[in-house]
Amino acid sequence: MSKSANNTTKIAIIGGGIAGSSVALQLGRLGLDVTLFEKSSSLVDGPPMCHLHAGGNLYREISEAQCVTLLKESIELLRLYPHAIDYRPTVIAVPLQDQGEAEHLYPRLNTLRLEYEALIKKDPLNQVLGQPQDYFRLYERARIEALIDKDDDQTLDHLDRWMVPVAKSIDLNKVKFPLVMVQEYGLNMFRIAATVTLALNTLKNVSIKCNTRVSSITKSENCWRVGYEKSTLEGNDSFDYIINAAGFQTGEIDDLLSLKRERLVEFKAAYVTRWKTALNQWPELVFYGERGTPQGMAQFTPYPGGYFQLHGMTNSITLFEDGLVKSSALSAQPKLDQKYIEKITKSWKFTDAIRRSQSAIDYLSNFIPEFISGQVASKPLYGAQQIPGEDATLRAAAVSFDSERYARCEIVKASSVLTMADAITKELIKLNLLEPHSYGNRAFYEMKKMDENKITAQAEIFCKQRGYPTALAHRMVSNPNDLPS
Repeated sequence: MSKSANNTTKIAIIGGGIAGSSVALQLGRLGLDVTLFEKSSSLVDGPPMCHLHAGGNLYREISEAQCVTLLKESIELLRLYPHAIDYRPTVIAVPLQDQGEAEHLYPRLNTLRLEYEALIKKDPLNQVLGQPQDYFRLYERARIEALIDKDDDQTLDHLDRWMVPVAKSIDLNKVKFPLVMVQEYGLNMFRIAATVTLALNTLKNVSIKCNTRVSSITKSENCWRVGYEKSTLEGNDSFDYIINAAGFQTGEIDDLLSLKRERLVEFKAAYVTRWKTALNQWPELVFYGERGTPQGMAQFTPYPGGYFQLHGMTNSITLFEDGLVKSSALSAQPKLDQKYIEKITKSWKFTDAIRRSQSAIDYLSNFIPEFISGQVASKPLYGAQQIPGEDATLRAAAVSFDSERYARCEIVKASSVLTMADAITKELIKLNLLEPHSYGNRAFYEMKKMDENKITAQAEIFCKQRGYPTALAHRMVSNPNDLPS
């Protein structure tokens, strides 16, 4: 006989990033007794995230199948965390020196538009990326130039209004045409952290243990014994099932259980800047480039108040010379250089943070000349990301099971969290720890009803605690009509 909701089934989740927190929310809503262990002082305090990846269009190198998966998963994530989304499009440009052409994207974009239409037919509430015919739009140079003198022209449609700052600001002689506008929205890490924290705090059957490190795991029959440390205190408890959601340190938990797993870990950073521009309602701008070369992809991500988050996929900006490492035959945990561990656990050296931030500003100003006056606004956003297997281009991944009553979360992009949670739910049903009707249970309606002002207030607290401008706790919504119903 299976255990029903509100039963004594005890779940230990190790790691309170977006993977661990989201699966805690899912299982907690199903009535299970969930304990969430997190080493940091708050939840979702890891690598920066800024995109839904609704179609994988930021990655030319990934397969069309991955893009379709990311589209479906991103729609689900948006519906789960609607208060953490920046409802603004992304504009993709191919620089002149790049070997690619915008036309190379057309087959994928058309496939994704058709897939979006199919998802809406399956469930009309999936229409969260605007109208299917507006999933992407092409802008030839003449159309861009016609927007240069437009300011608050109300005769423009909503997509053209988003393109006005692009027309006015980028060096049109450095990019190929057409430019592509795609409904790839922003994802606000601080608002995700606030949303899931507030939601979990309403569940009496979920215990959140922050500032707590799991130190040992032993197994006896159908029971796991987990030892943990908080400051000078030690504790241990028994659990029916363990979920390893330790992020880039997932391999450390595997090592405790003598489980082998090939994986990569990569340290990356993004940079927080401020620019006194008279223009507002910026879309995100992405300038394609070959990863790891001096011409790597550049990303210009807007926040309220004139703040912009920058990526430059070069070894002097977002990437690092020895920042990508892999596991070995002796350990499932890839060994990052100690200097990156110190950045993660302590802080950046001031000079290093300023130097890389300024390099990011200089890099983006190649395409947006006036941005040369941008200034460093805070320490970088940074962290390490795990990628299962040996393919560094993998983006759509979710979970694996190598031992009974043990799940290993392996998401690469935040959009995969519900796919991961569903797979774990299936395993719990198979083990008679959940009733079959539990599968597919979604919190979309409850999450949408959450108080926007409370989420903003909590997000501001997290910004202050982590040393970032509180403007990053707010989201980009210039027009209430842009919000999905």
